[in-house]
Amino acid sequence: MTIGLATSLRNTRMNAITTAIDAGAGPGLLRIYDGTRPATGGSATTLLAELTFSDPSYGAASSGAITAAPVTSDPAANAAGTATWARLVDSNGVFVMDASVSTAGADINLNSTTIAIGLQVEITSSILTDGNA
Repeated sequence: MTIGLATSLRNTRMNAITTAIDAGAGPGLLRIYDGTRPATGGSATTLLAELTFSDPSYGAASSGAITAAPVTSDPAANAAGTATWARLVDSNGVFVMDASVSTAGADINLNSTTIAIGLQVEITSSILTDGNA
């Protein structure tokens, strides 16, 4: 049977993610990749774009979920490809988490998953929800 956690504990876990992304001297980074998502924290595929979080990156947790503060778009994508997953790191590049990417219904929702080199990449929303919420 799956465990069930109190909302206060789920909120604490989600706020810890925000704290980890915001660690370091500056705002955290949202890196968008193509290809098959590796094992959690594993070797990344091709970096398509790198966006910059606000600091703080996400608002306070509510009902086991956090919503991203405004994220600065990448004005010129690093490479062309289809965005399939994302990695969230602190300002020093220290791994925090991997996440799903799409145009709707994912952890990170982009304006388009088709990335063209040199063109702007932006997110439309990001809500991270604790697995028990």
